[in-house]
Amino acid sequence: MTSVVTGAFGYIGKSIARKLLETGEDVRTVTTHWRRADPFNSAVSAFPYDFDHPALLTDHLRGVTTLYNTYWIRFEQRGMTFAQAVRNTSILFECARSAGVEKIVHISVTRASEGSSLAYYAGKARQESALRDSGIAYAILRPTLVFGDGDILVNNIAWLMRRFPVFPIFGSGAYRLQPVFVEDLAALAIRASRDPTSTTTDVIGPEEFTFKEFLEVISTQVRPGIPLIRFPPWAGIATGQLIGMAVRDVILTADELRGLMDEMLTSEQAPNGSKRFSEWVVQRRETLGRRYASELARHFSPAGSI
Repeated sequence: MTSVVTGAFGYIGKSIARKLLETGEDVRTVTTHWRRADPFNSAVSAFPYDFDHPALLTDHLRGVTTLYNTYWIRFEQRGMTFAQAVRNTSILFECARSAGVEKIVHISVTRASEGSSLAYYAGKARQESALRDSGIAYAILRPTLVFGDGDILVNNIAWLMRRFPVFPIFGSGAYRLQPVFVEDLAALAIRASRDPTSTTTDVIGPEEFTFKEFLEVISTQVRPGIPLIRFPPWAGIATGQLIGMAVRDVILTADELRGLMDEMLTSEQAPNGSKRFSEWVVQRRETLGRRYASELARHFSPAGSI
């Protein structure tokens, strides 16, 4: 069997590709920056997205049984908009149909809705609609906050805790989240590819935290005793922007904070991930947050990969 994983040199895509290689599948990737360093020692063939040349993109997908799609952007930047990302996704799905791809496993997000006032979640829902309209069998996986090696969000929370005297809690800190391990998401994606039916499933971990509890789990391991101070959301965003200017990155957007506070990263479904965030943080206590992970460098620089 041959599979294509979009962004296989990135975060979620890398976990999926690694598990596929372990099963003996032939794996390809299509990516924005296909010349970046290859973590698989040339075991994964890499091709550019070629959204502007659909015939070439279709050729990259020929002979493929399953397409695992992780393509998306975290925020709008440098001319790339959510609307453009949706259009690109539609092109990808149409090329997959033309190439004869049998199934698409698509990574979305919990509570995606075209009626959402948050562009990230509305755009994710439009991706889902494009997939359903493609006529290809599909599995839509909707993870919550994804943690694991290569993560940016949790790593940078730990990085900030290691370097600043206090850490902000936005608002009450009582809003919930249910983090899921990236390897659990990858395993569920591969399992979904074997199901002949089309499905939509949330992917959530076994633990639920308030945001305050989530920060306490991290701080206990990387900076015990650091004061967690309540900040108004606007002050937290402003502080994040100042730090972002210093590290030349985007720390947190207003929409991301609103989604977090509106408990968008939760689900009413029973957990289907097994790795506990609290255990993983203990296992990574010595390395977590030692180096800053830049979103812009990873995804928007010439060496990055969406």
